[in-house]
Amino acid sequence: MPRTDRRDFLKTAGGTLGAALCPAFVPARALGRDGVVAPGDRITVACIGTGWQGGNNVDSFLEQPSAQVVAACDIDSDHLESARQAINRKYGNQDCKTYHEFEEVLARKDIDAVMLAVPDHWHGVLSTAALASGKDVYGEKPLAQNFAEGRAICEAVERYQRVWQTGSWQRSRDDFRRACELVVNGRIGKITRVKVVLPGGLTDFDGLGDHDSPVPPPKTLDYKRWLGPAPEAPYCPARVHKTWRWNLDYGGGMLMDWVGHHVDTAHWGLGYDQTGPIEVTGTGQFLPSHRVWNAPSRFKVSARYATGVVMEISGGHEAKQGVTWYGEEGWIWVDRSGIDAQPRSVLMSRIRPDEIRFERSTNHHRQFLECVKSRRRTLTPPDVALRSATPGYLGLISILTNTRILWNPDQQKIVDNPAAERLLSRPMRGPWHL
Repeated sequence: MPRTDRRDFLKTAGGTLGAALCPAFVPARALGRDGVVAPGDRITVACIGTGWQGGNNVDSFLEQPSAQVVAACDIDSDHLESARQAINRKYGNQDCKTYHEFEEVLARKDIDAVMLAVPDHWHGVLSTAALASGKDVYGEKPLAQNFAEGRAICEAVERYQRVWQTGSWQRSRDDFRRACELVVNGRIGKITRVKVVLPGGLTDFDGLGDHDSPVPPPKTLDYKRWLGPAPEAPYCPARVHKTWRWNLDYGGGMLMDWVGHHVDTAHWGLGYDQTGPIEVTGTGQFLPSHRVWNAPSRFKVSARYATGVVMEISGGHEAKQGVTWYGEEGWIWVDRSGIDAQPRSVLMSRIRPDEIRFERSTNHHRQFLECVKSRRRTLTPPDVALRSATPGYLGLISILTNTRILWNPDQQKIVDNPAAERLLSRPMRGPWHL
């Protein structure tokens, strides 16, 4: 697409799409009174999944004056009790209600929004149920364990006219926004290549990786419900909590754990929030001796776009992580540790009023709450999150099938590869279904 056309599209698309999703009313609680948010005007939030990342999200919502966290839900009683104590300590009362089953939370009519931080294999079922119940959702990345469930989430958001924020919080960081504005406004010329370096290996969080032999589940964990729609499998510590990511029944390894961050950033800077690659190939290495972890520990994925841009996604091969856009007149790199460019003078460039400017957010959770009030699109709506995850889905499928994947980004379908196409979804163990 010519640069001028792409710029014009980006300038208009956000407002057009946002207006399409905005109802004609604004909740009364959105108006506030003299800048003070009274308890009755706050957005009521329930947190479902309160472990590692979920616990961080609980703390983040507790810091937002416009939110009132009223409930917590988890199938690990230790996680649930920690969340309950944190919530009650923040508000100085004992009002937090706790739940074992998410269905009870979704049945509450007094809850406006839910935070979902559950393993990827639960994203599709839980997210679509939350949206159908009329809740706005802050959901963790990647959007879902597989493409089909991610597509179902997008359709549910549109069907029920809900607000969705994906936890791709780099869009709420100044360095990432600044880098993307410089790239999309042509400061290093036409982009020819993008290098995305993700963490490698399969991290042994808390030493859980050594515990891959079947043992009885702890009494604090409802393991049967933890498995949910995933295949039946014996319990062992390496299978659950932080390290579920390294099993393909639940997650997608480091590749899928990070596409919602760095590939999302790469797409943002390219202006590719509403498109995707046309061809993807991938190679990976595995740990043959582990009883549970079967995701690739090292990988290389190449995604080619219709514009001619090639995105190289790798993990486990290089130490310096982040996103680097290479243009005809230089390069720009950004990571959580900073931003750099060549020539360095690019970093001093000012974005003019007539150029593309992305919304400035300094807090991802606050931006979600603001959108709940205004009913406009968030920085990371589900359709954008699905586009960001797609190179990861296709790269993993290429690795598993040892084939080249041809992709139609307009129809969002694999072309002429039935074996690969089957891996865009997965069978669910009953009684769970979308």
